[in-house]
Amino acid sequence: MMLRAGQQFSLCERRACARCRAPSAKMRAGAADKPVSAKRPFKVALLFDCDGVIVETEELHRLAYNAAFTAFDLTIDGEPVQWSTEYYDVLQNTVGGGKPKMKHHFNKFGWPASISGPGPVSEATRNALVDELQDKKTEHYKSIVDQAAEARPGVLKLMDEGLDHPDVAVCICSASTKEGFIKLVDAVVGEERLKRFDVILAGDDVTKKKPDPLIYNMARERLGILADKCLVIEDSMPGLRAAIGAGMHCVITPTSSTDSGAFEEEGAGAVLQTLESVTVNDLFAKVMGPDWVRLEPVKTA
Repeated sequence: MMLRAGQQFSLCERRACARCRAPSAKMRAGAADKPVSAKRPFKVALLFDCDGVIVETEELHRLAYNAAFTAFDLTIDGEPVQWSTEYYDVLQNTVGGGKPKMKHHFNKFGWPASISGPGPVSEATRNALVDELQDKKTEHYKSIVDQAAEARPGVLKLMDEGLDHPDVAVCICSASTKEGFIKLVDAVVGEERLKRFDVILAGDDVTKKKPDPLIYNMARERLGILADKCLVIEDSMPGLRAAIGAGMHCVITPTSSTDSGAFEEEGAGAVLQTLESVTVNDLFAKVMGPDWVRLEPVKTA
């Protein structure tokens, strides 16, 4: 069964039979559906970012963008447009989402000439160029993911622990474009595991990208849970600011591209270099301190 970004599963059905039932209905991507109430309300929610948290994708994205720029023969003042590793590190810690990254770059350095002609001037033609570049970038990215993507240590084990516990809602909230996001999570997280998630949202499902908190607010509303019961796992400054803006706790698991950020100064509850050997109770204890009441172990037959 193929995942659809924006889908939400029936919480009641998913809790039955060890949370492994198929979704009761597929939701349209981006649909603003009312929260679904569970028979037994969740105590907490664990929300995962995708790029950088589930998979270290920064270099994969950079290579895909540069391939798209080359395919369109992009130039600014006669120089080919290419993003270096160092520059992309700065970009991803400044701007969330692919199209906003390109617009940020072009607004700063000039709109590029391409195989279509001189640099666009109107907002409509600029948006059209960015849309075409994003489509080409996604095409290259999907090919790269097939060859190189693998989960970061500990993340799938942590997901499984949350998914196995009836008191924990588990979500993925990514700023990535839906098509590339679906390709990545299908390949790395796996379709069977994805069926068990409570909410899955991609960048296409929201009108504003991180650091705007909209995607996390939408997930919380669909779950019907208070913000202070939510813990977000992020890797970058835009993601942290989105989580904090939504009133949620946040733990940062930085990558080599983001580890220079002053995350704790910006409100992160903890900064962990790896999620290996970390439990759900460990994470919530770090951000809630003495207020955290440990989850009881799941009883097995």
